[in-house]
Amino acid sequence: MLAILLKLLGLSVALLFTGWIIPGIHISSFLSAFLASIAIVLVNLFIKPVLMFLALPINILTLGISILFINALLFMFVSYLVKGVEVDNFLSAFLGALLLSIISIGLSSWL
Repeated sequence: MLAILLKLLGLSVALLFTGWIIPGIHISSFLSAFLASIAIVLVNLFIKPVLMFLALPINILTLGISILFINALLFMFVSYLVKGVEVDNFLSAFLGALLLSIISIGLSSWL
């Protein structure tokens, strides 16, 4: 349980950092970032596998590049769900999802 909470807190800090670095992503508070990190985990757990299955032919044709676009769309969806997290446009969502993925990989190897 403690490990899950630490990972959520790490993802929240990474989300705040992403909002600080990428123009077009606005996060109002740490609570909003924490709720968004919970939403990101749930979306990646339940919705992303379905989208990955549906986009499998496109994913094969693009050699996996379409995963980046799916991540950006899911990032925009999370910003729609959580009050206090705003994403201005698709480019901001794309760069934010990319940076958040890189930071999450680093956090998962560290935690």
